[in-house]
Amino acid sequence: MTYPWPDRGTPLEAISTPMPVIDEDRLAANILRAQSYLDGHGKAFRPHIKTHKIPAIARQQLQAGAIGINCQKVSEAEIFADAGFDDILITYNILGAAKLSRLKALNARIGRLSVVADSAETIAGLAGTFDANRPLAVLVECDTGGKRCGVQTPAAALALAEHIVAASGLAFKGILTYPAPGGAEKVESFIRQTMVLLAEKGIACPVRSSGGSPDFYAAHLVPSATEHRAGTYVYNDRAMLRAGHCTAGDLAMHVLATVVSRPTAERAVLDCGSKALTSDLLGFSDYGLIEGYEGAKIISLSEEHAVVDLSGCVLGKPEIGEVIRVVPNHTCVVSNLFDRMVFHKDGLVTRVETVAARGTVW
Repeated sequence: MTYPWPDRGTPLEAISTPMPVIDEDRLAANILRAQSYLDGHGKAFRPHIKTHKIPAIARQQLQAGAIGINCQKVSEAEIFADAGFDDILITYNILGAAKLSRLKALNARIGRLSVVADSAETIAGLAGTFDANRPLAVLVECDTGGKRCGVQTPAAALALAEHIVAASGLAFKGILTYPAPGGAEKVESFIRQTMVLLAEKGIACPVRSSGGSPDFYAAHLVPSATEHRAGTYVYNDRAMLRAGHCTAGDLAMHVLATVVSRPTAERAVLDCGSKALTSDLLGFSDYGLIEGYEGAKIISLSEEHAVVDLSGCVLGKPEIGEVIRVVPNHTCVVSNLFDRMVFHKDGLVTRVETVAARGTVW
């Protein structure tokens, strides 16, 4: 059976739920505001497609002025290459013969591909795969406080850069970091120290890439960075709202859900469980913000049910059959739970886009 995706002009209230819906005007405004900010500070913008996984949105980002895109997996990069994108950065250590073979094939068919590495082992795998006929651009990933991947010191960054320079099939492109929120000072210091060490060895460092939506509008506090990467900003979510990085008017994604039960006066059940909202709490005590019902709390999720505590409702309570809007805690994961996204303007459907890179394996 083919799912009856809504036609253009269909009211949102007529859409089968649960379904994430994207406000076209807010989406466009988020893209323009972010690009204008970085343009104003002379920084290149490389959006991370993990938030939307949709080529059409990435095209909007490039049309606004982005220089290329950021992917997290080889499979994502392959899908976007198939869609015509030719400047792709994969920010993940790529290991293993199967992935490296696919990476080499990808490098042969797009104009600009680059990856990251934070160990001699990763660089050895890359060096053993690529050759001087079609070298691969590599950035050294640096840990500037995010405590995930990355070399721990500027001296270690230099050492890996020298490994890359010595490999005939690799080209050292620069350094990259994904910092902790509020870490601009540490990022700037790490970049500056690394650039000094590289310069002393005569190694050029054309790209200094920083990132993150939580610190997006603090990118100017890292003057040594040449580009910024971010994903969540394009939709925004409840976590971004709490952090003050957007307003309610900037929330482009909502998950439409239907009240399917009111077992008691103080409890409602929605049809958007963990397979629609995700179980990510991100520090919240509940699983999403229900617009229009202040005080209502989504207190638990099972696979297809969301249980809502209505005891704190200030004005009114939702009734059985009512379609409500939920602001998800984390938009990026919601994107990976649905095959398609419904877009709308003023509550009327404008288009339906396939989430092309969702669920893709390495």
